Amino acid sequence: MAAEAHRTMRRKSGEPYILHPLAVAQICVEEIGLGVRSTICALLHDTVEDTDITLEDVEREFGSEIARIIDGLTKISNVVDTNSSQQAENFKKILLTLTDDPRVILIKLADRLHNMRTLDSMKPEKQLKISSETVYVYAPLAHRLGLYTVKTEMEDLSMKYLEPDTYREIARKLSETKRERSRFINEFIKPIREKLERTGFSRFEIYGRPKSIHSISNKMKKKGVSFEEVYDLFAIRVIIDSPPDKEKEDCWKAYSIVTDMYTPSPERLRDWLSNPKSNGYEALHTTVMGPQGKWVEVQIRTKRMNEIAEKGLAAHWKYKEGGEEDRFDKWFHNIREAMSSQDSSSLDFLHDFKSSFLAEEIYVYTPKGDVKMLPLGATALDFAFGVHSDVGSRCIGAKVNHKLVPIAHKLRSGDQVEIITSSKQKPSEDWLNFVVTAKARTKIKDSLKEEKRKVADEGKYILQRKLEQMGAAYDVHNVDNLTLFYKLPSHLELYYKIATKAIDLRELKELTLHGDKLELPRPAKPVLEPKPDYDPSKPVSHKESELIIFGESSDKIVYTLANCCKPIPGDDVFGFVSTGKGLIIHRTTCPNAARLLANFGHRVVKTKWAKNKEISFLTGIRIIGVDDVGVVSKITNLISGDLRLNISAITIEAREGLFEGNIKLFVHDKDELDELVQRLLQLPGIQKVERFDTEQ
Repeated sequence: MAAEAHRTMRRKSGEPYILHPLAVAQICVEEIGLGVRSTICALLHDTVEDTDITLEDVEREFGSEIARIIDGLTKISNVVDTNSSQQAENFKKILLTLTDDPRVILIKLADRLHNMRTLDSMKPEKQLKISSETVYVYAPLAHRLGLYTVKTEMEDLSMKYLEPDTYREIARKLSETKRERSRFINEFIKPIREKLERTGFSRFEIYGRPKSIHSISNKMKKKGVSFEEVYDLFAIRVIIDSPPDKEKEDCWKAYSIVTDMYTPSPERLRDWLSNPKSNGYEALHTTVMGPQGKWVEVQIRTKRMNEIAEKGLAAHWKYKEGGEEDRFDKWFHNIREAMSSQDSSSLDFLHDFKSSFLAEEIYVYTPKGDVKMLPLGATALDFAFGVHSDVGSRCIGAKVNHKLVPIAHKLRSGDQVEIITSSKQKPSEDWLNFVVTAKARTKIKDSLKEEKRKVADEGKYILQRKLEQMGAAYDVHNVDNLTLFYKLPSHLELYYKIATKAIDLRELKELTLHGDKLELPRPAKPVLEPKPDYDPSKPVSHKESELIIFGESSDKIVYTLANCCKPIPGDDVFGFVSTGKGLIIHRTTCPNAARLLANFGHRVVKTKWAKNKEISFLTGIRIIGVDDVGVVSKITNLISGDLRLNISAITIEAREGLFEGNIKLFVHDKDELDELVQRLLQLPGIQKVERFDTEQ
């Protein structure tokens, strides 16, 4: 049916379209481990949207269950995004169906993974948009559903397009060091394998597996180290074939064998046997000191646990025992709850969803010892709302491990939390700044709205009296006109501002009365918003979304360089069309890039630097090295003397024999900066030079 429907269609790369649904079905079966029904849905997933087949046809042929899954998969039509929250809307729709049938999201992830694998034939700005969206929403979702292999591949592929240079560099270094790594792994594994066999483990696997490029790059960024200094480029896995009743015991036995051979780092033990993650992941992780003084991560798990780690949710169902409420079910239940009370915009929803449901979680205890699961970064107030909305609304503080803390205190795994309430407390606006769970946000917003309504009722009464004094009617026409006159978004806002005296009703003298109707003064047409030079509702025309070259002195394009990432010529950049500010240039590695590209993809234009030596750009470098006599003059001679670059500010701190210098300077482009970094590293005693983004 799918082959027939897609008969005349081709993909961007020119191959027959049917190869895409086939590949998605293959991923569903081989990599996610889904069954027959899901495979049928994967094959048909684009038919209803892109061909003449209707949902009714699918239902007639395959029944209502399959039709429902396909309906969930039929993306909101592929017209050019007309508004920023198109993606978010799309995502919300997927999630609504997900909570009916999680297979929708698994097939959607397979679809996205295949799109990422075949992204080469897409236009550059499409590649940026799709990659960001993948890393922003889909990879965390795959992780949350326990699909580690899908998640890592998605992150790696996204990085290939978002940070091509770093990606290629790490890939090259990984392949160069492959042989010595294999040698090291074999040397490390040999004694463990022999001891496991001697101890009576007959069926097990042990092997080394390289870490993903994305996670290596993250380590380098987070810890501020170079590739050579990242110690866990790979992890050793021990997978034991063990009967269900002996799983835990066998894993700990294997752990004790590994730690007899090699000394473990005590703070790096992760025990997910006793407390599995909410996505079902179970394993023991430890980091030990291996040969040649290298730290090595070892992961120990059973065959069943391994299948759950590789195939996540799908494997989970296979092993699910009756009776206990499954962790996944709890998670879905919480999403359903958050979605049922959602009246906020889709972008808010997407943000809440990311912070509440896709974050890693922590475990905290109630005073009675019950475990509650919260996302990483949750505060005492989130915990209070998790207990009950009323407890949250009246929370004035908490005792964490018997110590008094404020409501914004961030919880850590293992904390025991007791909430302190007061009948006088009520939610305030600033609570929204530190809660992370969707439940807490929704309840706080509801409560603030309720408060606002109470205040607004007072304003309604004041306005009614004022209008009667003027001889005007209190009716919808007049209230509408007043809302326009004061440039406010709604009646509620008008009443609220009147009650809080934020607007002055004496200005009503400017309005004329016709009978009992208020008329707005003519010249002041209600201008609610200055007209932006960019209209988000109009699709960017095909020509406009092509390359925009900027940076020449004869330039006609109005652009500004983003303050968050300070791009300089030569950086990989994209242009973001903003309301009122024209084009803003961001680096693709900018901390805000993933969010902008994922949520406002239609406003992104592919941009390139033009060669121009007239303009200098302010950038910063941080230098770390051994504190030595004359080191400062060597550095400044190199910058000002040899390379003739202008220094705008310099600070150097020395302590305990090391110095750290921050230098702000003007460069023409990235090549000049790269040359400077290379030359500085050649100076004796300089250990590290990195770029940082300067604040103006």
